[in-house]
Amino acid sequence: MKLSIFLLSAVSVFFAACSSPSPLEYALSQAGDNRPELESVLEHYKSDPEKLAAAEFLIENMPAHFSYRDSTIYNYYAIADELLKSDLPHTAIRDSLLNFKKHLYPDLERKPVSDIKLMSADYLIYTIDNAFKVWKESEWAQHIDFNEFCESLLPYKVAEYQPFDYWRDTLSDAFSQNLKTQLYDDEETNTTYRTVDIVRNEILSKVRRNGEYTDAGYPLLTASQMKNIAYGRCVDYVNLAVATYRSVGIPSYIDATPFYGRFRAGHTWDVVVFSNGGDMPSEWDLACEHGKRFFPAQRFPKVFRSTYAINRERVRYRNTSVLKYPFDLCVKDITPQYTKTSDIDIDIYKNVELAEKYCYIAIFNGHNVEWSIFDFGEISDGKAHFQKIGRNILYIVQGFDGRKIVQLSDPFILHQNGEIEYYKFDGTQTRSLDIRRKYFQNRNVAEMRLRLKGGKIQAANRADFSDAVTMVTIENQYVPDKFDIPDNNGYRYWRYLGADGSHGSVAEVVFFDADSVVTGSPIGCKVATNESISKAFDGNYLTNFETDEPDGAWVGMDFGTKKQICNVRIIPRRDDNDILVGDVYELLYYNGTQWVSLGKKTATSNVLHYDDVPAHALYWVKDHTQGWDERPFIIRENDQIEWR
Repeated sequence: MKLSIFLLSAVSVFFAACSSPSPLEYALSQAGDNRPELESVLEHYKSDPEKLAAAEFLIENMPAHFSYRDSTIYNYYAIADELLKSDLPHTAIRDSLLNFKKHLYPDLERKPVSDIKLMSADYLIYTIDNAFKVWKESEWAQHIDFNEFCESLLPYKVAEYQPFDYWRDTLSDAFSQNLKTQLYDDEETNTTYRTVDIVRNEILSKVRRNGEYTDAGYPLLTASQMKNIAYGRCVDYVNLAVATYRSVGIPSYIDATPFYGRFRAGHTWDVVVFSNGGDMPSEWDLACEHGKRFFPAQRFPKVFRSTYAINRERVRYRNTSVLKYPFDLCVKDITPQYTKTSDIDIDIYKNVELAEKYCYIAIFNGHNVEWSIFDFGEISDGKAHFQKIGRNILYIVQGFDGRKIVQLSDPFILHQNGEIEYYKFDGTQTRSLDIRRKYFQNRNVAEMRLRLKGGKIQAANRADFSDAVTMVTIENQYVPDKFDIPDNNGYRYWRYLGADGSHGSVAEVVFFDADSVVTGSPIGCKVATNESISKAFDGNYLTNFETDEPDGAWVGMDFGTKKQICNVRIIPRRDDNDILVGDVYELLYYNGTQWVSLGKKTATSNVLHYDDVPAHALYWVKDHTQGWDERPFIIRENDQIEWR
């Protein structure tokens, strides 16, 4: 966001003046003292029309790309290089660099400078000649045309702030050895499919890849850092992948969604242009093969492709809007390549005074802000118009009144069939509400919960349970917080016996007498390891007991003497989004303009109960103790919760 704000002064003036000089002329005028460097490149290629066109493309879009102004970044890079070459754990490297950023090198990103003022003739000529060489000589790049070449191979950087350090040579030398010794066949050799997989696997074999999705200092974007990167977010490994692919002539892009349709965060991935046609994404990063299934169940409000070319529609917005929301200026909307989309006209409130013609579409976030803007549209005839919006997602329209961002519409769902359903609050009726989760359950969670069905709580006085008495048989996956145990005279051995086919999967088993938790010596079936058995009693709901054998798996306690157990808590294998005893929760509903609290409660069981809840509303359960995976939901007439 900081980056786009910087570009305001350069790019918006550029297109304001675009009606007179050409984009190339304007870019040269912005180069200042660096103009002779760029003009010498044009002179160098004056007798080669194709390379001249490539040079003009790079120069005319260069004002929108930038580097660090402060050379002290190289002091930081020197520290990073030493740490990356060390034997320190990747977490120690990450934390050390974060500490250096905070205390020795703060705010470097706030002083960027346009590449048009820095680019040398030698480096630009090197970039163009190298890119043309791998395009023309690599069999796996012959299928792309000039326009595709300009975006997928030619650019001198894959990410902003990437230095001009001849990364093509460094990365191709580091990760193309296996290309030279690949086994030849008449089917896949020298196809993009085979080539990218050879290079991807060589990177994986040489880089200590560790995902660390946290604040981790300045981006590590020098060639030496990328090839030694010890930790990183998805985007860091995507930058490495695309830079390497382009260095050996594999046409590739970086795609991203600012937010998933039902998750607070976004995602970035790499895409390769296969020689048999089509863009083939990698689902995560280097760990994933291209062309396999791509998040088949995810919902995408928007997908943008990073481009070198400036998006002129976004610059027009920047020049004419009042809010000037810091949208990235070098992206292309490719949402229809990933999901069904609709162009939509949304009813907006008539009594809101706005300072501009633009409107903004936002998605529920709930972590740092309640609604997060991801795109803009325009207002006409009392409606907000947006293009290429992903379906089956909850949205809201916002606007700018000159001082603040304001709500312009009711929350609405753009359904899978393209129909729009507005959520209009109606507080005339109330109801009671029982809540078991704060977030939708995925398929894995549902399957693990179902494994409880048919499980049994048994007691015995013989260690082999040959005299077992079944106290409870679990009838469905929606278990209570505690199972009541029938009156008994006490037994020494108690266990949870999983249903056949369940592998005994269970996160926790807790035994209670009349007053408190009762503990003994953990025991389990013969095929269970001691480590696995201990996980049923470690108090951690995210670890679980399970055996390799699907049938007859059990785990329990030897109390040494007979114990009269009154209740047993059985926690299914799960994520961390069920209602958790001891956590503080808050139920909110959307009253049409804001979220209204129905009060905080400390959970005493695995179900939160609320009375006097508005019957027709959008609801949200917040956990104030831990976690951030939370989604709004509605309740249909059959009391079915529908997560949005």
